[in-house]
Amino acid sequence: MNHLIEVRDLVRLYPGVRAVDGISFRVERGQCFGLLGPNGAGKTTTLEVLEGIQTPTSGQVRYKGRPLDRDYRESIGIQFQATALQDFQTVNESLTMFRRLYRRTADRDELIGLCNLAEILNRDTRKLSGGQRQRLLLAIALVNDPELVFLDEPTTGLDPQARRNFWGLIEGVRRRGTTVILTTHYMEEAERLCDQIAIIDDGRIIAEGNPVALVREAFPARTIHLPESAWPSGVPLPSDAVLREGEMELFSDEVSARLAELERVGADLSELRIATPNLEDLFLKLTGHALRT
Repeated sequence: MNHLIEVRDLVRLYPGVRAVDGISFRVERGQCFGLLGPNGAGKTTTLEVLEGIQTPTSGQVRYKGRPLDRDYRESIGIQFQATALQDFQTVNESLTMFRRLYRRTADRDELIGLCNLAEILNRDTRKLSGGQRQRLLLAIALVNDPELVFLDEPTTGLDPQARRNFWGLIEGVRRRGTTVILTTHYMEEAERLCDQIAIIDDGRIIAEGNPVALVREAFPARTIHLPESAWPSGVPLPSDAVLREGEMELFSDEVSARLAELERVGADLSELRIATPNLEDLFLKLTGHALRT
């Protein structure tokens, strides 16, 4: 058995709401598994059940083939969307406090190096930048040397440089053999970090698999973008054209032939753009929603 955690027919009900509607998936050891979905889709509820914070209405979550128990909480780490740190503590004092909550702990110096904390150990946690704070919270999530760590939107609110730096930290965590379950609103983040993803909408999984493979299955090789105004009046739109926010999208495996066809019908190609379909295109196709923070 190579899977570390298994979800079977998970259901979570609230009064009048079926937040999670019978989802099943497995996370293999050493994987980075991404849970994606628009706001209200059920991904946060799913994550909280996996973390042991909520109890499922029905269905099962198994860790190493067993139901979640007290030992499970010693084996996982969690970086929440928002965590309150103790005021008037330094980074070093905060790490020390959280280490004392566990019987098993990671090597302190290794953890400081992994999360790039050496230069800010004596800094008051109230004076940390967004990126520094997230690095500390990642270290706290790893302080018990977990086999499985949950990262709930860990880069939301970070600037692009800090976000990319944090991706490097997650990749370092994975090189240690730690399994990661990640939620994110950034498609580029999921494409770079995740081996497998599950897209959740209305409490159900609507797509699951490797991000690159899922995109290849759903789209031809290239997307051609044109302003709607570039299309000649009186000429019927191609049957595969998608109109979105004043722009027309066409998908093609044979770009040269498609461009020749556009020239033939008299389309204005001066503002034409050609792009490779990505995970965000897939997300929009499946859910009709953009991911929002």
